[in-house]
Amino acid sequence: MRRTAGQRRRVRVGIDTGGTFTDVVAFDEHTGELVTTKTPSTPADPAVGFLDGLRKVLARFDGVGGAELVAVCHGTTVATNQLLQGQVTRIGLITTEGFEFLLEIARQSVPDGYGNSYFWVKPPRIVPADLVRTVGGRLDHTGGELRPFDDDGARQVARGYRERGIGTLGVCFLHAYANPAHERRMREILAEEHPEAVVSLSSEVLAEYREYERAMTTLVDAAVKPTVGRYVAAIRSRLGGLAPGVPFYIMKSNGGVLSAEEVVHQPITTVLSGPAAGALGAALVAQAAGFDRVLTLDGGGTSTDVSVVLSGEPTLTTEGTVGGYPSKIPMIDVGTVGAGGGSVAWLSREGTLKVGPASAGADPGPLCYGRGGSQPTVTDAHLLLGRIPASLLGGEVPLHPDAARDGLAELGAALGLDATATATGILEISAWNQANALRQITVRRGLDVRDFVLTTFGGSGSLLACRLMDILGVRTVVVPRDPGNLSAFGLLSVDVKNDYVQTFVARHERLDVAAVTAHFAALEDRAAKALDAEGFARSGHRYVRSADLRYFGQAFEVRVPVQPLLDADAVAAAFHEAHHRLYGYSFAGRPEQPVEWVNLRVTGVGPIRRPRLREEPDTGRPPAPPVMSGTRPVCFGTGAGDATHLDTPIYQRAELATGAAITGPAIIEEYGATVPLHPGYAARVDRFGNLVIVPAEHAAGEAAGHVG
Repeated sequence: MRRTAGQRRRVRVGIDTGGTFTDVVAFDEHTGELVTTKTPSTPADPAVGFLDGLRKVLARFDGVGGAELVAVCHGTTVATNQLLQGQVTRIGLITTEGFEFLLEIARQSVPDGYGNSYFWVKPPRIVPADLVRTVGGRLDHTGGELRPFDDDGARQVARGYRERGIGTLGVCFLHAYANPAHERRMREILAEEHPEAVVSLSSEVLAEYREYERAMTTLVDAAVKPTVGRYVAAIRSRLGGLAPGVPFYIMKSNGGVLSAEEVVHQPITTVLSGPAAGALGAALVAQAAGFDRVLTLDGGGTSTDVSVVLSGEPTLTTEGTVGGYPSKIPMIDVGTVGAGGGSVAWLSREGTLKVGPASAGADPGPLCYGRGGSQPTVTDAHLLLGRIPASLLGGEVPLHPDAARDGLAELGAALGLDATATATGILEISAWNQANALRQITVRRGLDVRDFVLTTFGGSGSLLACRLMDILGVRTVVVPRDPGNLSAFGLLSVDVKNDYVQTFVARHERLDVAAVTAHFAALEDRAAKALDAEGFARSGHRYVRSADLRYFGQAFEVRVPVQPLLDADAVAAAFHEAHHRLYGYSFAGRPEQPVEWVNLRVTGVGPIRRPRLREEPDTGRPPAPPVMSGTRPVCFGTGAGDATHLDTPIYQRAELATGAAITGPAIIEEYGATVPLHPGYAARVDRFGNLVIVPAEHAAGEAAGHVG
């Protein structure tokens, strides 16, 4: 669709800020035109890189200014990085009298690898014991008041925190999920006695039972609230100078977006903001390409994020953790490993080679950036072996091979290896780190990784694609168009979403259907008001109901969908089926093992207009043969004894026609990413511009079958 003369553009922009680069995608709603770009991130002040990227992408649209922006969607790692790096300031916990050791007791679950609790030392608590305070008053599990709230005691607690200078507080009273009155009264008293305090209430953050998880989720929300608030305010202010009043949305962990004005009140919802956008973008691409069982691998400068996509939807969880802190908010189930392009190679005390999780980031960056980096990284190894070009982003970021070689040679000397062998060792370790992350989200859940297609994206995500196929036994890898910007593209395909939950524990055989219906109606009313505030007409609202069920006596639940017209027996049947699918058995038809309802959930959805993936028409003619843009020596080895450099053809991805086929060894380059095609592998371009990589014998068999 072409823009008519005088027609004003309507441009939406997605901006994903990573550890090394800020990725930007702009979409014209009138013409469907997509424009992508990247710019170096600015860790000291991420808002600078954000605005640089926005101006850069608008400059690529002819005649577009801030007045033609209709929305900006942002994926950020501000909250994630704060938690991963343990940068949690002193915060206080206010809880019910007699429950001051809630965090110390925690749960009895012992992390894998420790065997039993005798070998495991619990990590430091997010709130030290001396900053926990209790207030009198008690509710029962139905929300009924057993003892009245102690106003005088609450005032003493508020004054005590004010006098000690503790300005970030989480409030978690027993059974507040059933009745928030005591928590709200505590907030009123804090506003009077300690007005500067930043406060999070468990009844607003997570209205679910299980005191420890609810308290931890509330405290994490409180911990990141000041940081996220400052960050959003800084960008909102600068964005206002470019495009006054433009809607500004932040990506949430649940696969939706929320206005920046609301995010500052619910900052915990952003803890997996960036990775969630990537998983959604990959899901959209893979489904269009005809794949319904997909593993996603998003490789950036600092880390690699992996997830599972089934039938076009990333899997969700409420049992996630970030930086060791449990957070029971709905989030796309993403696993993260410190294996990005900037991951630092180093020697352990035993003298063995390690890679990550520490990263050189964007500043100073890898040695080859020439900005003062002092340790070799994965990017340096790729450069030395010829797997990436001598400059990134189409020449905008020149690289220095000599600096990479010197650093790798120095590290290798301690191992008795030359620079090339050291580089191959670094990449081999990085590949196994990524492979293990993919196994964590598949094999441990009873999924066979070989049944999935792997979709790789991000600036560094496709650099080890062929080696991952070797290690995991995956038969197909899909590399989307503009893989370095897929997370930013994902931001443009996201609806506004708000999640609401209410604990309602009841045996199925004694379920009060009218009460359940009333609770769902109340949750939908809250969702509707939130979408009203976001500017969505009621006619466009969509509500998704679900419920958490379990067998009586179980400790954890299974979530199943609930139709608008409630059929309780159909929900129970769906639970039996889901339980069997997850765990291999169910008690369907066994009344001696009753079913129990636990939580009711509603997600309010405000739909947006999504960009369409560009599909090339079938001309019926064979594609033009790929034309090399040059050659260079490349080492595809996997160990110290495999240092052969092959004279390898280079192809520019933008010049590859639909249906074009390439057999490795080859290097396929584009603006934001590079794909090394190892010997023994072949790639073809599908109708959506994706590179589909398969073993060469598989490709040859397909070609022979087609010819026959």
